[in-house]
Amino acid sequence: MTEPAKDRAKTGTTARQLAYLAPILVFVVMSGYFLWGLDPGRNPRELPSVMIDKPAPEFTAGPLAGIAVPGLATADLRTGQVSLVNVFASWCIPCRAEHPLLMDLARREEVSIFGLNYKNKPEEARAWLEELGNPYTRIGTDENGRIGIDWGVTGVPETFVIDGSGHIRYRHWGPIDKDALERTILPLIEELRG
Repeated sequence: MTEPAKDRAKTGTTARQLAYLAPILVFVVMSGYFLWGLDPGRNPRELPSVMIDKPAPEFTAGPLAGIAVPGLATADLRTGQVSLVNVFASWCIPCRAEHPLLMDLARREEVSIFGLNYKNKPEEARAWLEELGNPYTRIGTDENGRIGIDWGVTGVPETFVIDGSGHIRYRHWGPIDKDALERTILPLIEELRG
């Protein structure tokens, strides 16, 4: 066999070996990713947010027509008071599940709750709030979802704890339940007030 023929034979063998190794390498990488996701120390309900400890994005959201509360803007989050921003929609079933807790929290007057009506028709949101009650001291409308994108919203409901200087300190993805409210959100509000 001539030298060039030997070189071609070696190249062909190496290419075949790599072709056999590629699926094994893909399997190893995917297995590692899935094992990381199954780590018992990870909470699948906690989605990381790049917005934590950063100022709330600049926005101005007009009021929800027909509801006697003002709209919402970034300046409303910089009052020196801790607040919650709850992203909701009338078409959101989990929003309905968390709503009684928000109503209870509003009655207790422990924190101002601001609503961001996300990708929702104003008349539908208004009917929903008339049916279930309005826990919000301000409601901004985000019909096209642009504000939600700036906040990093991945779905509704989402709730953000905002410190008195307007920085996002916590993001709760999904509906708030009693455990999350009592163990995480309310203690954080107290800590931020201190």
